[in-house]
Amino acid sequence: MEIESHKHLKIKPNKMKNLFVCLISLLLCGGINAQDFEKQPAANFDQERTGIPRGKIDTIHYDSKAVDTVRRAFVYLPPGYSEANNYPVLYLLHGIGGDEEEWLRGGTPHVILDNLYADGKLEPMIVVLPNGRAMKDDRAGGNVMEPEKVAAFATFEKDLLNDLIPFIETNYRVIKDRESRALAGLSMGGGQSLNFGLGNLDSFAWVGAFSAAPNTKAPEALIPDPQAAKDLLKVLWLSCGDEDRLLRFSERTHEYLDRHNIPHIYYIEPGGHDFKVWKSGLYQFSQLLFKPVSPKLFGSYIL
Repeated sequence: MEIESHKHLKIKPNKMKNLFVCLISLLLCGGINAQDFEKQPAANFDQERTGIPRGKIDTIHYDSKAVDTVRRAFVYLPPGYSEANNYPVLYLLHGIGGDEEEWLRGGTPHVILDNLYADGKLEPMIVVLPNGRAMKDDRAGGNVMEPEKVAAFATFEKDLLNDLIPFIETNYRVIKDRESRALAGLSMGGGQSLNFGLGNLDSFAWVGAFSAAPNTKAPEALIPDPQAAKDLLKVLWLSCGDEDRLLRFSERTHEYLDRHNIPHIYYIEPGGHDFKVWKSGLYQFSQLLFKPVSPKLFGSYIL
């Protein structure tokens, strides 16, 4: 029996029978192991465990020509990080009300990743947590909706590409090619990830958006060349809570990708615009990074 080639994967929480069929189909297609794409994260996935190796978090300061100032970011190094090895990099972005500390305060990415490493589910990678508000006073205080502050999120594209990435690739043991760079973020950072990742496919092969915000460009502007996206993307991930008032921005992108047969994962789960959904997105997206992923994973299962 021939298994159809598919385009996207949409998962909703209340269709257990269809989910079972979907996961069995993935196994038959020769994609990644079923446990690599779970309906929901494992219990206590974001809770610190005892007796496991832990990663390290560095604080860095880099010169930004885009902003004409020195900027701060955090760098998570995986357990067992060694100068003898070279690593791919995930750049992980925050939302409009946050800064480089937001993921660490609300999302505990270091705990999530430490646990995944302990379970043998991740490829070793560096994770960079920058401030996506590229302006001299980049603090998250005051009115975060001021036009100057909102515009600074667009300016971050230059800061990321021309200042931050070169700094990371100069100061850490990093693999310096597009297939070894991923970009993902929550809310405003999800919009940035789609805008900058899909707009710079020569720099990123893995792109993820968790609850992408209204800063997300219209799909036709995000992907004017569908064939290039098909050829160059390794994984394109869209996820959102089913009660999120911003769901339409993910949905319209998904619909465009679907019309143009661009492989992607579209994952809708219970929740709103909050860290429950964003932590789940990081947990699942990170497990797909920097390893072979069968395109048949992106099945046309409407669950």
